[in-house]
Amino acid sequence: QVQLVESGGGWVQTGGSLRLSCALSGHTAGAAGWFRQASGKEREFVASIRWFDANTRYADAVKGRFTISRDRAKKTVHLQMNGLKPEDTAVYYCASTPRAYNSGSPYYSDQTKYEHWGQGTQVTVSS
Repeated sequence: QVQLVESGGGWVQTGGSLRLSCALSGHTAGAAGWFRQASGKEREFVASIRWFDANTRYADAVKGRFTISRDRAKKTVHLQMNGLKPEDTAVYYCASTPRAYNSGSPYYSDQTKYEHWGQGTQVTVSS
């Protein structure tokens, strides 16, 4: 059974840090990503990682503040979020795909290319 289980969300003040984790089971990922959806807005890309070589990509809004990583042995994806801002408040979703694309592929930030999704975890940043 394919499962993605997220953890680590919560409440933090501006400038604080949180670390999200996503445990993958029941499938082999070619790539994994984090997306977020703020209230009243569409879901948007945050970061992605290619599984075999940990090649990463970030949305401009989080570059330099967020770091995505993966633990191959534990089949877990992490999102370390530093320097959090109120505009980072959203439900964060982990997603995976069995496919691995070329480094420059736009597919990594395309949520329609991800087959499996977690249930989401709330991140709230207060000012």
